[in-house]
Amino acid sequence: MKVVATALVLSAGGMWAAWEVGACKVLLKRFEPDLVVGASAGAWNGWAIAGGVPLDELARQWLDPRTAQIMQFAPHLGACFRPHVLLERSRELFERSRPKLPFGLTVVEVPRLKLHLVRDGAITWRHLAATCAIPLAFPPVHIDGKRYVDGGLRGALPLWAAERMGATRAIALNVLNTRGFRLLHKTMRGVLPGAGLDVVTIEPSVRLGTLREAIVWSAENIRRWMELGEQDAIRMATSVRM
Repeated sequence: MKVVATALVLSAGGMWAAWEVGACKVLLKRFEPDLVVGASAGAWNGWAIAGGVPLDELARQWLDPRTAQIMQFAPHLGACFRPHVLLERSRELFERSRPKLPFGLTVVEVPRLKLHLVRDGAITWRHLAATCAIPLAFPPVHIDGKRYVDGGLRGALPLWAAERMGATRAIALNVLNTRGFRLLHKTMRGVLPGAGLDVVTIEPSVRLGTLREAIVWSAENIRRWMELGEQDAIRMATSVRM
């Protein structure tokens, strides 16, 4: 008998990743993931979810005005944003909870652009910072003598990483579903999963907003995206076996 291991896979997406929280409020009442994988902001969501943080608490964290401070424009070392708030929040996230399920995140090593999966006990707070270090927005994060940036650069939806961790099935939440991001994935030669991975992909039913809105925090937008995430998940959950 084939053993089915179901992964919850959460995409990159900046502030748009708040949509994932709303979707998870619906989906996690219908299935229990065996492992969680995320890239960039999706990795932060995934870390909290794998650590057992209640989704209402995760929603409150997204609505915390301090979230706006992560992406405040201030040119620094060739980047648009100073890294100190990103680093501080990564430390807080790391100390606040630890995954109780197998968990993985992705980072990209520069300048080689080599994509890495980092999982479970190998993850440090610096990896949590690196997975969100958007190139040109934040400086690369130094870990063990190497430099790393946002895992979403070479694959916003890390299905391949879930498969590598043993998943045979994935419930994937993807907020970067526009033509431009699909083209970026092809241009950067993003890694694809094998044909053996059964994937259910859930995406926003309408465009979430402009790129500016993806990096500028707004409580109104966060609430709107989480509400839409719930609606989209309800719509999909009624027609797809979880």
